[in-house]
Parts: sequence; structure tokens; C-alpha cells
Amino acid sequence: MKLDKPSVGATSKDCAARVMETIPLLMRFIRADMRTNSADSLSIPQLRTLAFLKRNPGASLSEVAEHLGVTCATASATTERLVQRNLVQRTDHPQERRRIVLNLTEEGKLLLEQSQEKTRTHIAEILEELTPEQISQIEEGLALLKNVFEQTEFHSSRS
Repeated sequence: MKLDKPSVGATSKDCAARVMETIPLLMRFIRADMRTNSADSLSIPQLRTLAFLKRNPGASLSEVAEHLGVTCATASATTERLVQRNLVQRTDHPQERRRIVLNLTEEGKLLLEQSQEKTRTHIAEILEELTPEQISQIEEGLALLKNVFEQTEFHSSRS
């Protein structure tokens, strides 16, 4: 396996370019693998909706639409298919009549967890080709990246 070497003395712009080059590649792999592992042959938007609702229980339809980057009508159709398959529960908001609240059902949680676990196992198999030092370097880099962007998310949500 040919490994790209990190450049010595890389700038923040170099690092940003590497992030923008690498993350989409990883996301395409994860999405394709999860789609393959989805026993119920769910679409990528459906899997993304399940994952979003796992992280954001009680989300609204407009929040799902924003996450998916689609219109509310498209998000509604995607969500409706998940409701019909008993993977998502839709209820009325207790205070706002026109707002609905979306949550995963137990079946939806289980299906998502099974798909994610299969993909984690596949990624682990690929990473087995690396040395323990390389795995440690990836872990350190990902932890740092996560911390940086969690802070960014925290600050932008408070604006």
C-alpha cells in the first residue's frame, strides 16, 4: 500500500487542503459501505436521516432537510418512507401544532447500529495493514481534528 507522507512544515492552508481532499474520500467510502451493509436496502439519504436522528432525537423536519441539504418536501418524502417501515416515529410537537417531532424507533436504532458496526469492522480490516505506530498517528490526528471542529461547532451554535 502506497502511503502519502505528511509534508514537513505544512501550513494551515496545506492542512486545510489535505482535510478537504481526505474527508470526502472517507465519507464516500463510509456511505457506500453502509449502503451495502443495509439489510433493508436503504438509500443514502435514508441512512443519513437515521444517523442524524440518532444524534438529534426529537429533531424537526426542517432540521432533517437542512442536514440533508434538501427541501422540506424532499425530507418529508424520505422521512415518510422511514415512518412506513417503522424505523422513524413521527409525533406532533406538544406546544407547536404545526411542528412534528422525529425520533428513531427501536427497530430504526437497531438497523442503523448493525449497519454502522459492519462498516466499522470493514474499516478495521483495512486499517490492519498499518503498523501500530501508523494507527496511533491516525488516532492522534483524528482526535485533534475532532477537538478543533467540536469547538468550532460549539462557538457557531452560540452565535
